[in-house]
Amino acid sequence: MHILLTNDDGYHADGIQSLYRKLRAHTEHQISIVAPEGQRSATGHSITLFHPLFITEYDLERNEKGYAISGTPSDCVKLAIQGGIIPKPDLLISGINQGSNLGTDIFYSGTVSSAMEGVILGVPSIAVSVASFEFVDFGPSAIYIAQHLDSLVQSNRAGLMNINFPGKPSSEWQGLKVTRLGKTVYDNVFERRIDPRGRTYYWQCGERIRDLEEDTDLRAIQDNYISISPMHSDLTDFKSLESWKKLFTH
Repeated sequence: MHILLTNDDGYHADGIQSLYRKLRAHTEHQISIVAPEGQRSATGHSITLFHPLFITEYDLERNEKGYAISGTPSDCVKLAIQGGIIPKPDLLISGINQGSNLGTDIFYSGTVSSAMEGVILGVPSIAVSVASFEFVDFGPSAIYIAQHLDSLVQSNRAGLMNINFPGKPSSEWQGLKVTRLGKTVYDNVFERRIDPRGRTYYWQCGERIRDLEEDTDLRAIQDNYISISPMHSDLTDFKSLESWKKLFTH
């Protein structure tokens, strides 16, 4: 199996590099890395249309190749799968991301968006995150992915799987829960400031308000469980589809 690794934290980020090392140590799969050259968090599903994409090539083990791309996470996936710089992968793994990708935050996430781009282009994909900005040991989550890769692939033949690990040592993990996406809302504040040249600028900040219903990914992480949420790219509201057809079809 050929695995493509990508992320939104950048090619040299500890998360993706740790995942590469553990997959290489625990599996015999072919692995390529195509990731942004630097930090691209919260870029969502944006793509680059009006600037060229530059590539820096790196040598990996076993004559494999890695590529750092000047664009967005979705650019990386498009270029990898449609640009011919690597053979088409059988699986895409996006991450391991520093910080959670839970609830409705997935709509802003470059990590989840790059995995969704893989699904759109016909490649089963897994987005992986550690739900903390302070806990920086990616080894346990990388080992978990490597050791359970076959079962994850069998369960995710065509879609997207969003996995979040508790930002704590694995000895504190309580197990695994299959979850739905919760709802994350921000009580945003835009702080107005003036720079030394007299120009007005704003810093966005605020408190995160979480929906902690029992079966959500947000609740699972709060309770120190690994959260796995199956997802797909079709946002159609099927409950409303037939009623709207009746209303507007004559």
